[in-house]
Amino acid sequence: MSRADETVWEVFARKEYEEPLHHVGTLTEDDEDLAIVCARAIYDEQPWIEMVLVPRPEIREAIRA
Repeated sequence: MSRADETVWEVFARKEYEEPLHHVGTLTEDDEDLAIVCARAIYDEQPWIEMVLVPRPEIREAIRA
């Protein structure tokens, strides 16, 4: 259960620059800096060269079926 002041963050990462970003998970934190720290701690099982966090409310749907 999340509190009203928390943001759901979608986490994307890649192992090589030639690869596209892949969705690797989701986390919930109210602070961007804390979300970054948590993402690095939670999703550190792979040797990522890039990790990106996107607040779920900022994701825009391009095609709807």
